[in-house]
Amino acid sequence: MIKDPFARLNLDREVITVSQLNGRARVLLEDVFSNIWVEGEISNLARPASGHVYFTLKDSGAQVRCALFRQNAQRVRQVLKDGAAVKVRGKVSLFEGRGDYQLILDTVEPAGDGALRMAFDALKEKLDAEGLFSSERKVALPAHPQRIGIVSSPTGAVIRDIISVFRRRAPQIQLTLIPTAVQGREATAQIVRALRLADARGFDAIILARGGGSLEDLWCFNEESVARAVDACVTPIVSAVGHETDVSISDFVADVRAPTPSAAAELLAPDAGDLQRRLDSLQRRLVLRMHNRLAHERLRVEGLTRRLRHPGERLRQQAQRLDDLDMRMRRAFERQMTARAHRLAQLQTRLAGQHPDRVLRLLKQRLDGLAERLPRAMRDTLKDRRQQLQAQVQTLHVVSPLATLGRGYSILLDEQGQAIRSAEQTRRGQRLIARLGEGELEVRVEDNHLTPVTLSLLD
Repeated sequence: MIKDPFARLNLDREVITVSQLNGRARVLLEDVFSNIWVEGEISNLARPASGHVYFTLKDSGAQVRCALFRQNAQRVRQVLKDGAAVKVRGKVSLFEGRGDYQLILDTVEPAGDGALRMAFDALKEKLDAEGLFSSERKVALPAHPQRIGIVSSPTGAVIRDIISVFRRRAPQIQLTLIPTAVQGREATAQIVRALRLADARGFDAIILARGGGSLEDLWCFNEESVARAVDACVTPIVSAVGHETDVSISDFVADVRAPTPSAAAELLAPDAGDLQRRLDSLQRRLVLRMHNRLAHERLRVEGLTRRLRHPGERLRQQAQRLDDLDMRMRRAFERQMTARAHRLAQLQTRLAGQHPDRVLRLLKQRLDGLAERLPRAMRDTLKDRRQQLQAQVQTLHVVSPLATLGRGYSILLDEQGQAIRSAEQTRRGQRLIARLGEGELEVRVEDNHLTPVTLSLLD
């Protein structure tokens, strides 16, 4: 490091020209700042016919001119866009003709989300060219689903929001959670595995859901393997990743994109009120059509009646036979009525001995008693559930990973002393050793969340 970079310029008494001053300043800047990295945003990008590239690199408080000569500019052409966040490497120099301070660059790289955004755009363009986003590949959602699979994290607000919507709108639908990580290094492989498992279970539809986050947090849903797993599913899929403003590759490949997990649940949960209104409308239409049909048939019968002619003589010949049959029928009817009256008297006698009044009174008393106990039981149950919830909230706070990280770390070891790095290395009931900063603990695996869990809406 130069302690006094201006000492060697010998400006104590020497009078120099402007050209000499700028030349010496250029040499000094290039000597002191010969290879530095600077981060900022590109603006005022210019590409003259010479092939060189000029732009301004700025942040919230300052800006500096940059020059990228043709041989270096050809390697980073896709990165150079107005508004792109970049990291540049080069030397500080001075354009002697104007006395402008500038950076002479040899490397330009995307910075922050810029690199992720470029990867996002590249994969989107590739899959779109293959036709994975085309409307012909989309499958319509079922109007009245009975079983729905949810591929999401078993913890957090997303699964609770989805269950709340189904409990309110369509409690008869069976929900099954296929648990998976939705962020981190192992999330991509777990999501692919969960989608394949859900597709094989024969659900009416699948919801792929995650809460909001940064582009980096949601990146596992922009991986090519996840996109192809979504495309390979035969079961209709609703993608609900992030908030309304978040867009992922999975959204483009899925059959339907929902702005939020709750909106995805509403798409698949038919409103009971709407169904009742539709049923009422269909019933009114049915009654109206029945009335119209009866009126039409009545008019038809009346027309046929008017066209009917009395057979005259034949009717008179049959009158005597009809009278004879009438008398025989009356006598048979009277005998049958007498027998029926006797049978009716017997049945009335038996019915009087088995009258349901007494049973009904007992059942009414029991019903009244149960009606009085029901509100009290509901209040007691709600009180117990509230106490249980408070206890579980306190327990959750005690075992919070954030609190644990604040106090120290631990390592899980299996029976052979090997470190546990993934939930897939464990099984239910397996005993593990937790090595702490001081001492060891013996623990047992209760659940590794690798198998689907059916959620009951009646709890």
